[in-house]
Amino acid sequence: MSRARRFLGRWIWVLAGVALGAVTLFVEIPFLLVCGLIAVATVGRRTRAKAPAARELARLHGWRLGRLLGQETSTFTYRRPLAYLSARVGTGLLGGAVEAMLVFGAVTVIGALVLWSRGLPVDGMRPTALIVTYLAGLSLVLGFLAFQGLRSVAALEGRLAARLLGPSRAEVLSGRIERLSASRAAAVAAVDDERRRIERDLHDGVQQRMVALAMLIGRARRGDRPELLARAQDEAQAALDELREVSWRVYPAALDEAGLDAALESVAERSPIPVTLACDVGAALPSPVRTAAYFVVSEAITNAAKHSGASAISVHIGRVSHGVRLRVSDNGVGGATMGPGLSGLERRVAAHDGDFALHSPAGGPTVITVELPCA
Repeated sequence: MSRARRFLGRWIWVLAGVALGAVTLFVEIPFLLVCGLIAVATVGRRTRAKAPAARELARLHGWRLGRLLGQETSTFTYRRPLAYLSARVGTGLLGGAVEAMLVFGAVTVIGALVLWSRGLPVDGMRPTALIVTYLAGLSLVLGFLAFQGLRSVAALEGRLAARLLGPSRAEVLSGRIERLSASRAAAVAAVDDERRRIERDLHDGVQQRMVALAMLIGRARRGDRPELLARAQDEAQAALDELREVSWRVYPAALDEAGLDAALESVAERSPIPVTLACDVGAALPSPVRTAAYFVVSEAITNAAKHSGASAISVHIGRVSHGVRLRVSDNGVGGATMGPGLSGLERRVAAHDGDFALHSPAGGPTVITVELPCA
């Protein structure tokens, strides 16, 4: 029932959007005529008196396309509003004609039903089974064509607006270059952070244990003290375990051997907080995306275990149309901010041209959502 309601509501918005596009022609056509007269009268001279009004009318259509027709308008720069208003006269007339045909058909059908319900003929016709079947079939076919026409008009409006109100090719390329530059800087920063973390782990952990091990072995060599050898063996085992942990954090071998889900299961098993893992990515992910997904989830779990005060963590990984989406949530106290840990996650995601979102209201839950493109 809710799906049918959403479907009906969507078509109501489309009907309203196309109708508004047709109605605005009563203002736009006179406006364009006046602009033409101004252009003729001021030939050879520069005038921009008409530009603000054209831009405001174009912004009205931007709202109409985004709110009513569901088009993507966030990138519109409204760079050629007058050209757009001139070009959309045809689509506005077409949309008005389709809606007029739809309204005429609906009024005709309803009028026939009302007259037949009162026992009156319609154009001399009585409601026989053949006539009713014929009119019902014809109404369904024409209604289908009308609604497809509305859908086509809405799509044509969107393409026209994207062409004339959206960014130019140079602006698109400039924005792409800026994003690539930012991604490259983020990649360099992420690599530097990773190097510092590895150096810190080796210096504060493995190196200290190896120093203690060397001291114990030296003391054991100077005297016959088996207990020191036992302690040295324990220290060697602890250093080996810590070195294995550091190498795992650098790059887990299971990621290539068994896949992303198996590598993340190992992360979940080592977590001090219970982790619920759901990983459904279908076909194998590209190696860079798989590696980024692993480290994002691993570091998000580590941050949650250290700072959230949570008793449970949930991880969901699934495919989306353009890549893979990761969602890590915990039931902790919330209020997380973009500190060093989360900033490092954001830079790692930006290095892959992905999207990072943090939602952590006071009292929780904290939800980290990441989308990584596979193309």
